[in-house]
Amino acid sequence: MKSTDTAETRAGTAAPSRFRHATAAPAAPESAPAARPRPMRWNRHRISGLLTAALLAVFLTWCAVSAFGPATGAGNALPAHGALTLAVFAVAIWLWIFSPVGDTYVALGAALVLVLMGVLPEDVLFASLGEDTIWLLLAAFVIAAGITATGLATRAAAYIVAGARSPRQLVHLTTGVLVATAFAVPSTSGRAALAIPVFIALARALHERRRVVLALSLVFPSVILLSAVASYLGAGAHLITSQILTASGYEGFSFAGWLLYGLPLAFVSSHLCAELVLRLFTRPADRRLPLAVGIGQLQEHSPVPLSGPLTVAQSRAALLVCGVVVLWCTEPLHHLHPAIVALLGSLLVASPGFGSVPLAKALKAVPWSMLIFMAATLTLGTALVGTGAAAWLARSVLGPVDSLGAAAPWLFTVLVVSMSAAAHLVIQSRSARSAVLIPLVVSLAPGLGVNAVAIAFASTAAAGFCHTLTSSAKPVNLFSDIEGVTTYEPADLLRLSAVLGPVMVALVLVFALWIWPAMGLPLFL
Repeated sequence: MKSTDTAETRAGTAAPSRFRHATAAPAAPESAPAARPRPMRWNRHRISGLLTAALLAVFLTWCAVSAFGPATGAGNALPAHGALTLAVFAVAIWLWIFSPVGDTYVALGAALVLVLMGVLPEDVLFASLGEDTIWLLLAAFVIAAGITATGLATRAAAYIVAGARSPRQLVHLTTGVLVATAFAVPSTSGRAALAIPVFIALARALHERRRVVLALSLVFPSVILLSAVASYLGAGAHLITSQILTASGYEGFSFAGWLLYGLPLAFVSSHLCAELVLRLFTRPADRRLPLAVGIGQLQEHSPVPLSGPLTVAQSRAALLVCGVVVLWCTEPLHHLHPAIVALLGSLLVASPGFGSVPLAKALKAVPWSMLIFMAATLTLGTALVGTGAAAWLARSVLGPVDSLGAAAPWLFTVLVVSMSAAAHLVIQSRSARSAVLIPLVVSLAPGLGVNAVAIAFASTAAAGFCHTLTSSAKPVNLFSDIEGVTTYEPADLLRLSAVLGPVMVALVLVFALWIWPAMGLPLFL
């Protein structure tokens, strides 16, 4: 299974790398030649993999067109355009899982093939890059670059966790801070890059408490992943889910709507995960022994000033974040589109007199590969829905559930949540998992008496569990290898996932069946 740089896990990769070189390892001698990146060699294994994918596409297309009839289709038959879409989609999934080719390259190539085959007009592909969600995420990354440049987030996190007097307090205070960062940085890997300096300072201040440091190393990436559901911008998969719902004729999510349903789940799941980590990886004696971590101790291991009054740039950044979030949450009052609010915020954070980072520098920090990946997967989702391929595939794969009568909606919900939580073992990109699962779920849900919007939200929330392997998510990978600090081993991840996975599935089901309906998002029609 490949280790991918997935859509929601690419952003922020450069930041931790710079931090490690600056703080952990001594610089290499100037005379040492810089290591050149090794080019990807097209050996026989990779060539055979691509040829296999191409042959699979041809075979699936021939079978689909032969079996499902003419382009118009009849009854439950799949039109030829739908068959072609399924063939391209199957090959894209195959390449995402088994090939070394980048996820963005695969998604863009699949979208282009659909255009060349006449399944989609060129305008659909080009328009996907102009979607409001793409502009919203782009502007949010610029704002995040400005906040990061001031050091405000690192300083606030260190100030809060320095008040802990026991390992349990430290873990839960850290969890609360990480949940809050979901509203400041719009990617899980970006939040991981932001949190690594704080973790290193804590780990070095607590170097004699080995099991406590191990627990912290698991809490940081685990909570970053689980708390992403709190914010509409917490992961690219959230925007893809909303766009697919809109393309299918349903009402998408607003920032405030996602916050209403996502924040309670993020809060409960994150603190529950933190408590599980404490009980699994520390002993009662470790938890009873008091802590005394002060700002001074953290400052010794942090390159960012952690004490003294806030700088002008930090004060302005704090005001800007609060203002942008408030405007996002009060959209029904002022009717300003969230993307417009984000663009205004990005202009302020990069303005010559008020801002903290030049616009050109902030734009260089934007993960453009992630945005292109999102645009391409939105195109694939549109094709699946528009050609009828999603509805046909959903009926074929999950249709037998309909024969269960009154139990069908319940079983369908359990299957969707379980499959969404387990899908990271196969497709490591959260955005790709949403692009695969959400069209199928949305197509089948109404026929089974399930609210398509509610089950799509539940599926996306369950997909936030991706802790099993170091390759499952970029935050897990980043915290598994920090120079100068001993963190967790793959066996520790497996031990945590064996308990956390079933707990997360059960928790999402509880929210979907009882809590969200009480808040205005019914699951069953």
